[in-house]
Amino acid sequence: MVNVICIKWGDKYPDLYVNKLYGMVRRNLKRPHRFVCFTHDPCGSIRPEVELMPIPAIQLPERQRDWPWRKVSLFAPALGDLSGPTLFLDLDTLITGPLDEFFEYPGEFCVAENWTQPGMGIGNTSVYRFVVGAHSDLYEHFMKDPPAAIGAHDNSQTFISRYLGPRLSFWPKEWVRSFKINCLPPFLLRPFVTPKIPSGARVIAFPGNPKMPDAALGRWPGGPHKFLRATPWIDEYWRE
Repeated sequence: MVNVICIKWGDKYPDLYVNKLYGMVRRNLKRPHRFVCFTHDPCGSIRPEVELMPIPAIQLPERQRDWPWRKVSLFAPALGDLSGPTLFLDLDTLITGPLDEFFEYPGEFCVAENWTQPGMGIGNTSVYRFVVGAHSDLYEHFMKDPPAAIGAHDNSQTFISRYLGPRLSFWPKEWVRSFKINCLPPFLLRPFVTPKIPSGARVIAFPGNPKMPDAALGRWPGGPHKFLRATPWIDEYWRE
């Protein structure tokens, strides 16, 4: 038995993101698993197959109480009654291939290398695998002085990467790709060429904009200079 977990805080992502992530995992992970969403709000329309657990306690300055830094809470010594190998997936990820090998790949803490910082030892925590409780020292270090940890790092994934350091292992590059960096054609071709799934991609991450619903329709919030063609293959994967 393995675990797949996500975290939902605030109202940025409606419940359907959790439901569709569950559906994608169910179709692409053969081994027995539990699917758990850590959330502050167990009420709503999340499908009953998803286990709901409270987000572990974490102290954050008022200006940092949005959910990215809350991901650090998942390194707490205990996550409900979970134990063993655990795969974390952001809600804005699209699963396009099999997931079983994410549990077989060697390494203590496996993560995608951040696409905008190659060779700098920074993971993109859209997708990572760890053992519950194995890195509680990271959580305890953060909790000693949250403002200091936040002030010294650009974001939570930089803090996690710098703290874990040699304990990090990166997935094969082709497994986890960025929609904006790896799927879009060159800028001048975007009005004419539909984005494509890179060869070997199993998970496609959508940090920032556009998210999956907008990209599927060819919308890019943020101004007229942001453009892409409608990407209908997103809806083939992003479904319950």
